[in-house]
Amino acid sequence: MDSREIHVAPDRFELSSGEALLITELRSALAVCVYDAAEEAGALLHLRCIIRTSKPADVTDTTLATELLLLDRCLEALRAAAPAARHLQARIVVHLDDSPQARPAFETMLNLVRHYLVDAGVETLPEDIAHGAPRTLRFRPSMGWVHTRA
Repeated sequence: MDSREIHVAPDRFELSSGEALLITELRSALAVCVYDAAEEAGALLHLRCIIRTSKPADVTDTTLATELLLLDRCLEALRAAAPAARHLQARIVVHLDDSPQARPAFETMLNLVRHYLVDAGVETLPEDIAHGAPRTLRFRPSMGWVHTRA
């Protein structure tokens, strides 16, 4: 049994099959946990959202295009690693910055990611959104198990 942990750095994704855990810490970030429980394969994508409190939140086209490219590469790599996966599901976990500008920026990111997943044929499950202390996320794709704690 594979019981290793794979750390997922910000603005990166990692794949897993078997019992490996994908772990990350969310600080003003959005994580996309994608999996196919029947194939016991999945991926964790960690996207940062940097909010500058000195000026209004600005989610640029370049930032959004980069996030979409990472999401596209993540799904492509997962499908290549598990070609038999036919029923991909995704759970989105968000840690909001405490600044008042954070929510509009995250709403833009969240909507973009959600629509992209739907267009890619991935079933989206309810989001898990919180603010306050950074969140530790542990994801076991083989079971679709997502656990977070502050």
